[in-house]
Amino acid sequence: TASLMENLSDAIIFNLSGLNETRSQKYVFFTFTFLFYLFIIFLNLTLIATVLLEKSLHEPMYIFICNLSVNTLYGTAGFYPKLLADFLSDTHVISYTGCLIQAFVIYSSVLCEFSNLTVMAYDRYVAICKPLEYHSIINTVTARNIVLILWILTFCETVIPILLTLRLSLCGSRIDRLYCDNWSIVKLSCVDTTLNNIYGYIVVIVHIIQAFFIVYSYIEIIRECLKSSEGRRRIKFMQTCLPHLITLINFAISTIFDVMHSRYGSRHTPQTLNNIMAMEFLVIPPLLNPLIYGLKLTQIRLSVKRLLYKRK
Repeated sequence: TASLMENLSDAIIFNLSGLNETRSQKYVFFTFTFLFYLFIIFLNLTLIATVLLEKSLHEPMYIFICNLSVNTLYGTAGFYPKLLADFLSDTHVISYTGCLIQAFVIYSSVLCEFSNLTVMAYDRYVAICKPLEYHSIINTVTARNIVLILWILTFCETVIPILLTLRLSLCGSRIDRLYCDNWSIVKLSCVDTTLNNIYGYIVVIVHIIQAFFIVYSYIEIIRECLKSSEGRRRIKFMQTCLPHLITLINFAISTIFDVMHSRYGSRHTPQTLNNIMAMEFLVIPPLLNPLIYGLKLTQIRLSVKRLLYKRK
């Protein structure tokens, strides 16, 4: 029975119905999306190259920012190439294996970003609330190890729901989205999905705890800045914490949109609205993050100018 289910799953071709309304202007959508994707790649590669090439940026905070951009390139690579191919095709289909790989890449990227933002909140908390202990708690080697652990934990966390989905036999092949996500596959199951649900809620609870930790960190940072007579701490907050807060709020809103849409979205919702809700976290954060950090953080901005000046 197991091998039969496996053979049936391998034979499944999913239909992605999210692009049905774009067929009449597919070349316009393709051109705009292609240029947008190139811009995302350019901005994030610029940030990564700046951090890697400038020795003055080999510090924990910039290592975490660099990882944010690496993760962005990884996550968007799981979405944009397939989307661009679909714009030029009359049939928007994906194999069972391809669907699981896309779901894995996109959601491991989301979970990695959230964990990375949590670590960045802790980094800012130590830098502002415990400045004398900062280098003994977080240094360059520690930051690199944290990044490695983040990726390992994220991959483990994302592999489990994929394995739980692999055991399901499916009774449908239509996915009402622009891309594959694990929950859309689970919803097509003919058998009991209690285990998938339980694991999904465990992941949500873990990340809600992370969110509380981030909120607590920033309450402590703001409290420290308000009671401190040193203007230096307030400047540090404005320069380094504000970009992180903007990124965090933007990411939280984007992912809440996607989770709500994935779990509770109705088939009667207009397709365009469905697409906006499903795509927001794949469009706004990848573009906004490097812009916010590149423009707001003085050290990165100056390093980019210095590198460009050297090339001239």
